[in-house]
Amino acid sequence: MPALYPKIEPFKISRLKVSALHNLYVEQSGTDDGDPVVVLHGGPGSGSSPKYRQNFDPKHYRIIQFDQRGSGKSNPTADLRENTTWHYVDDIERLRTELDVDRWHVAGGSWGVTLALAYAITHPERVKSLCLRGVFLCRPKELRWLYQEGASHIWPDLWASFRDHIPEAERNDFIAAYHTRLMSEDRNVQIAAAVQWSLWEGSTAKLVPSNEGNHEFGDPDFALSFAKIENHFFSNRGFFESNNWIIENLDPIRHIPCEMVHGRYDIVCPLESAWELHKAWPESRLHIVPDAGHSSSEPGIAAKLTEITDRFRKL
Repeated sequence: MPALYPKIEPFKISRLKVSALHNLYVEQSGTDDGDPVVVLHGGPGSGSSPKYRQNFDPKHYRIIQFDQRGSGKSNPTADLRENTTWHYVDDIERLRTELDVDRWHVAGGSWGVTLALAYAITHPERVKSLCLRGVFLCRPKELRWLYQEGASHIWPDLWASFRDHIPEAERNDFIAAYHTRLMSEDRNVQIAAAVQWSLWEGSTAKLVPSNEGNHEFGDPDFALSFAKIENHFFSNRGFFESNNWIIENLDPIRHIPCEMVHGRYDIVCPLESAWELHKAWPESRLHIVPDAGHSSSEPGIAAKLTEITDRFRKL
């Protein structure tokens, strides 16, 4: 079994209009009449990536990817209107109907885990399995860890740039301080804040830091979309009714096969969230990779994801 399947190109690229304002960029790859799987990207705001489809056997799966509202190649870019978790859940269901899929596997990483679970809880009858990487439940304590105090103690050198962009008087709430700048009418102010926000997350994603990928996180156009959308969602606590909404609403999906992969040393999304989700959902399986951080490209995480999707071929 390969850690990753070979790189492949989409067999179909299309757009899906989901409102008068938003249209989504959609790619399908693998086998046209294969077992459908929808792959949900992280962020929110990052956009999808060709590497995500390499965890799926292209001879078995019909791999469906799309850029969420305002992200990647979807239009309009970085627009925060009509842009919430529940719009995304509706978009996934709209896409399923548009592609004439009855039931599908759902996979996601990081924010994609949050979205996958929100979708599954809302439409459990449409989900065959859940493959989740880097569990994130968009709870206040997770946001405080990454954007206020926690990860800052492990990466103080990288945190310094993120912290020092904000005047000392505003540092009691970094999400709010960055929100003010990302929503500024001055594009230069927006971009300066967006690059700091984006680089902080991108630089902490791997067990061993590297500059690989930092050119993307430091790119002003990518950073602006990524940071604005992410900050918009986090400022609104993911648009959930309660701080622990996902764990409080697991009953509709406890029968669905679910496997989670999490790096032991994930600093972006600490292992505690995956552990708490697994304990609340004992029917799930949690795989802890001992030598990995958050990134899907960590060798141990990539291999485990492929192992899971190969196992799910039997469902």
